[in-house]
Amino acid sequence: MPRLGANGLSALSLFSGGGGMDIGFDRAGFDHVASYEIMEGAAAVIRAAHRDWAVFGGETGDVRRVDWSKYHGKIDVLHGGPPCQPFSNAGRQNGADDVRDMIPEFVRSVTEIEPRAFVCENVIGLSTKRFEDYVQSTIIDPLQDQYLICRFVLNAADFGVPQTRKRVFFVGFADGADAARFEVPAATHRHDRSDASAHNFPATMGVRRALGLPDIGFDALSPTLRSGLTGPRHTTSVLSSVSALKQWNKLGVWPNGVAADRMAASAYVAKNGAFRLSLPDCLVLQGFPGDWPVQPPVYFALGLIGNSVAPPMAYNLAAAIAKALRPATT
Repeated sequence: MPRLGANGLSALSLFSGGGGMDIGFDRAGFDHVASYEIMEGAAAVIRAAHRDWAVFGGETGDVRRVDWSKYHGKIDVLHGGPPCQPFSNAGRQNGADDVRDMIPEFVRSVTEIEPRAFVCENVIGLSTKRFEDYVQSTIIDPLQDQYLICRFVLNAADFGVPQTRKRVFFVGFADGADAARFEVPAATHRHDRSDASAHNFPATMGVRRALGLPDIGFDALSPTLRSGLTGPRHTTSVLSSVSALKQWNKLGVWPNGVAADRMAASAYVAKNGAFRLSLPDCLVLQGFPGDWPVQPPVYFALGLIGNSVAPPMAYNLAAAIAKALRPATT
């Protein structure tokens, strides 16, 4: 994610979590206005990384309490990933019946701020037939009179992240010309499951190469890292399924009992002798900068990492939006 020059566009972040989307927009040249995140521990990570940023956490980061009119007409891009639990398998997919459903609050922020563009991210479960009526009534209907909205799925591995991680995005533009210029970001890397595999793009590293582990004759993408903020709490596991465990075993990597660092991980050898993951390793697998200041407790740090948008995916999307909003002059 080479830092792009300032593009003169502003970005406001909601449901900022561990900061994945914030990193992407910042590196793509956007001027960061503020981050809103109800979990104070998550807000503290973003503050530690950017001490000059306006970061609202805890009660002040609760989007339900914010009067967004103060930002009206001042924001180019509003972006956020409302909690995914109402639409994920681990969260039981209760949709609008789940008290954690904050998509209506995201829509409220869009209608009050009226940004030039917005980005709403979530798990791909939201794009399934089960939630077709919900999407139409909660996102499309309230916004389609003012915004041209496109919906698409991106895979983090297509942007060099060593993990299979798909997410759905809703991107809306207030101006038809901006919407016409927008192009869904194309893959920048190739991997064995990629449409870009035949192209001369750099290859997305497998887990072992990305983590600097010895060659065992097999390497592949990581299964999707599970977030401890969905489902059982206080877990130090990133294991998402039985099939994922088979893949981890083939990779010679142990996904349970993630440690704070490699020294701590080496003190607890897995029963099968596999490499035990640490927090810095999980940052790599999620595409975060290696110095992103997540801190123990491990379960909470893992929750932030696994719940975040992979920064390189956000970065490429942010660059595509900037190109649409600020076309080249002739």
